[in-house]
Amino acid sequence: MSHAMAPRGLACISALTLFVGVCTVCLPARAQTPAVKAAAVAASAARGGSPWTALEHDGLHDPANPAIGLLQQPGEALSALPRDSAGNQVRWVQALDQGVIQPRANLSASTPVRVRDQDIIISKYGSMPAVLFPHRQHTLWLDCANCHDGLFKQQAGANRYSMQRILDGEQCGVCHGAVSFPLTECNRCHSVPNSSLRGRPDVGPVRPLVEVKP
Repeated sequence: MSHAMAPRGLACISALTLFVGVCTVCLPARAQTPAVKAAAVAASAARGGSPWTALEHDGLHDPANPAIGLLQQPGEALSALPRDSAGNQVRWVQALDQGVIQPRANLSASTPVRVRDQDIIISKYGSMPAVLFPHRQHTLWLDCANCHDGLFKQQAGANRYSMQRILDGEQCGVCHGAVSFPLTECNRCHSVPNSSLRGRPDVGPVRPLVEVKP
């Protein structure tokens, strides 16, 4: 992490770290052995109908530690936020746009906040629809240096994307499946029919930013 992006990067990481403890990472389905089924029933009972598991039943916190009562339960913290159907059950960008949450953009007032509203099309003409990558939704949370040039080169056509690498926690998989929506939500990225791409530029125009107020 460079010093240029560290203040804002740390702010974003700190905010995202709050979500990790309650993030549900979707894994491939396992065989429903009696032990697996019993564990699923126990987890469901622990949630009490809530999509979030209580801290004392999440397998991460020690239920015997009296300090657990000082912690805020995920259901209490997240239930008022826009609901999702995957991952940690929250649509974080929607929560940000609606003003429901207002995380600090940077730790130092001298650190510039760079939000870019531009879409690019990648992974065209494969067996899946093409991917539309929206810069705005990512730069609302992260500084450009979080991805460029460590994960991706800042040049159209210069990157080779691999679902295997993403599933292995590289490229997009650094965040997706950890602190962002999981990789089971294919259609959220693969959202552009290949039949609609003829004549469409891969790199869209940079749109002027519009301040969204709660």
